[in-house]
Amino acid sequence: MVVPGSSSTAGATPASGREALLEALDRSLGILTLTPDGVIVDVNDKLLGVLGYTRNELIGKAHTLLCEAGDSTCGDALAQVLNTRRAHTGQVRRLRRDGSTVWLEATYNPVFDANGNLTFVIKLAVDVSARVARQAADDAHLHLLSLAVDETDNAVLIVDAQGSVCYVNAGFTRMLGYAASEVVGQSAHVPLGGSSAGEFVDGAAAVDIKQALAGCLVAARNGRSCHCEVLVHTAQRQPLWVSVVTNPILDASGKLVNAVVLFTDITQSKIQEVLQHKALAAMVRDAPLVEVLTLVCRELEQIAPEVMASVVRVDAEGRLRPQAGPSLPAGYHKTVDGVAIGPNVGTCGTAAFQARPVIVTDIASDPRWADFREMAAEYGLAASWAMPIIANDGRVLGVLAFYYRTPRGPDALHERLVDVCVHLCKLAFERDESRTRIRQLAFSDSLTGLPNRSMLGVLAAQAIASAAELNTRMAVIFIDLDRFKQVNDSLGHQAGDVLLRTIAQRLRRSLRGADIVARLSGDEFVAVLTECDPLRLDIAIERMRNALTAPCLVDGVTLVPSGSFGIGLYPNHGREFDILLQRADMAMYQAKMTSPGSVRVYNEDMNIHAQERLELETAMRDALRLGKLQLFYQPQINLLDDSVYGVEALTRWMHPQHGDVPPSRFIALAEECGLIGELGTWTLRESCRQLADWRRRGVGIGNVSVNLSPTNFHDHDLPHTIAQALADHELPPSCLAIEITESVLMDHNPSTLRIIEEVHNMGVRLSMDDFGTGYSSLGYLRRLPVSELKLDRSFVHDIARDETVRALTNAIISIGRNLHLTVVAEGVEDEAQRDLLVAQGYRVAQGYLFSPALSAGGLERWLEQWAMRRRTFNAIQS
Repeated sequence: MVVPGSSSTAGATPASGREALLEALDRSLGILTLTPDGVIVDVNDKLLGVLGYTRNELIGKAHTLLCEAGDSTCGDALAQVLNTRRAHTGQVRRLRRDGSTVWLEATYNPVFDANGNLTFVIKLAVDVSARVARQAADDAHLHLLSLAVDETDNAVLIVDAQGSVCYVNAGFTRMLGYAASEVVGQSAHVPLGGSSAGEFVDGAAAVDIKQALAGCLVAARNGRSCHCEVLVHTAQRQPLWVSVVTNPILDASGKLVNAVVLFTDITQSKIQEVLQHKALAAMVRDAPLVEVLTLVCRELEQIAPEVMASVVRVDAEGRLRPQAGPSLPAGYHKTVDGVAIGPNVGTCGTAAFQARPVIVTDIASDPRWADFREMAAEYGLAASWAMPIIANDGRVLGVLAFYYRTPRGPDALHERLVDVCVHLCKLAFERDESRTRIRQLAFSDSLTGLPNRSMLGVLAAQAIASAAELNTRMAVIFIDLDRFKQVNDSLGHQAGDVLLRTIAQRLRRSLRGADIVARLSGDEFVAVLTECDPLRLDIAIERMRNALTAPCLVDGVTLVPSGSFGIGLYPNHGREFDILLQRADMAMYQAKMTSPGSVRVYNEDMNIHAQERLELETAMRDALRLGKLQLFYQPQINLLDDSVYGVEALTRWMHPQHGDVPPSRFIALAEECGLIGELGTWTLRESCRQLADWRRRGVGIGNVSVNLSPTNFHDHDLPHTIAQALADHELPPSCLAIEITESVLMDHNPSTLRIIEEVHNMGVRLSMDDFGTGYSSLGYLRRLPVSELKLDRSFVHDIARDETVRALTNAIISIGRNLHLTVVAEGVEDEAQRDLLVAQGYRVAQGYLFSPALSAGGLERWLEQWAMRRRTFNAIQS
């Protein structure tokens, strides 16, 4: 096809090149040439093939031949070119010869003559029918999808990359009550509010919507989906639990364009989850019935604030007994308490009597409230709904009731709440009944028949109440059998049980009927003497001791039992049984420690001592758990050149109330209360950590000595603990020395020597601390892998003024020299002591002459000063 006005010589393009270009266009594009008035003057084969016409059928015809009848837009594109004298592009629909339609992507290009007059319009067209069909299908699909999104019960919200709302579906409005106009353009969390304390769950447990959506937006920007459950508020300020799922929409480069947020109402399941979790958790921790039921009522009222909830129990006589009703006035509970159930006894009494739900939508006019209408009006109760709580055996255990401040009935939410809570109340009532039966079975000791601890508490409380009313005195006596374990170990537990039963009978017979004897636990008994003056107490103690110590035959063996007695007096030593029992226990402990089989009366010094010890033990546990202990380090000096040989790690404890607790006190306490192993492990790990830090920073500390208790060497894991501490900080074993006392060497525990040998085999040095103050067994010294001895400070203290001491220190250094052991002198305080030690051949020392024990930071500063002092001294010497 030749374009009008073209010339084989026009322009710079060679004729052959122009012809090739035109041929390519002719093959790929449909081309139609029109006069300005719309008459077809030429058409190429490509377009004829699309339209189904021959060239003769179109040439000379108006282009409207290709338009549908009545298509008012048929000439718009041509008119646009005529008016603007510029090209125009757009999609047009045209008719094929067979009557079917075709969509063309067409460009109308004007062609001007040399005088600038429009001569032709060339239409370049491409068949896009398939694309238009796909677009139409996509549009239809999107329309259906939009309908589906709007009709779903889920709320759909689309936000941009900054979190501003772009779109919400109709389900969003139905679920949350907000119109699209109220939400679009705002941050997603703004209209939804956040959780507040006391709604559904405690404030700390509910996830804040702003925080949750912000976290999901961060996940979306990273291309990840996000899921969370949050508490939101509807436009009517009703709380609503929703599951929120966020999915990102990313562009080709992976950048977030939009995020789709799907809200699903999970209020029903959450109500059940929260209520059941809290109520069952309270039951698991053995909370009283009233506490459990009050918790249920409070949770109900937090979910449905328009409700005042209550639970009443129906007793064995068919009377109402209020158990919980936190929002109802105390006067209401007082009025209802003891009322017999019946057919016209308000809502609760009627529901309990008929064993079925009762709804009263207007208390003021309902005949079942005739006898209680004035009370209801006084307390603002306008309507109520009661649901009986029925046991598995058909008994009515109680009633769960909802009260309203306006005439009305329950709604769907209230019905869902009742479904959950009636079941929970039933569990609580049945659990309480079971506990009551168990208590009845559990108040006596199965071995001796005496009251056990539980019954003792009840009986003693009654006795104290009586003593308070009658203004009389009484005594609590704590009795602990002496050497009872030996009976069990030698004769067996069956013999021990026989002895316990015998002693229980003797104690019971030795006291009056008004007195109380109970078995507390194991070999411990408690006697409570009522109306007891000093003379009566002396007589009773003598009778009990005589009864206790009388010989008895057990399994063919004659035993002479004895017991230690501790006494707490009412009201002198306390007005509550627990306090009296505790103080009698303290007195018994003192008796047992000082003279087994004796009697002690409580005094305040016992309490002070016991309290201080307990406080200190608790504080030490906390100090270990919270890292409140601290290591100080005392440098050890090479006496030949004043270089630093190493440091000894010493544990320090500064307590906010007790001040600086001396090691002699807290280490002994740690051994008593079983914390010495944990203390030793902490000291090892902290020493290794600090040494590794110094070595990394080039601080001049090469090794550290750590003190361990004899008890630490009973721990089979000690070698592994040491190895792990060294490995964690990449330290060689040779940089660590473990200081042990001579008492470790005398330990009869068969594993002690084996553990010492294992530690030595690791390459860790062993140092014998306080050498010369204990057994000083040279035989053990020969057999054990000790590489260092530490001369006790008591020798150093007297070395300058006591010739005998100098002879001993000289002997000790000789032992060390002959056994190739390093000997470290402790407690060097002046130059005279140093000079004598050097003269005797000591090469390492520590003490206040050089430095006290310092914190890690203090030691580093001391090292700088010590190095400067050495440099100054060396400069003077040179």
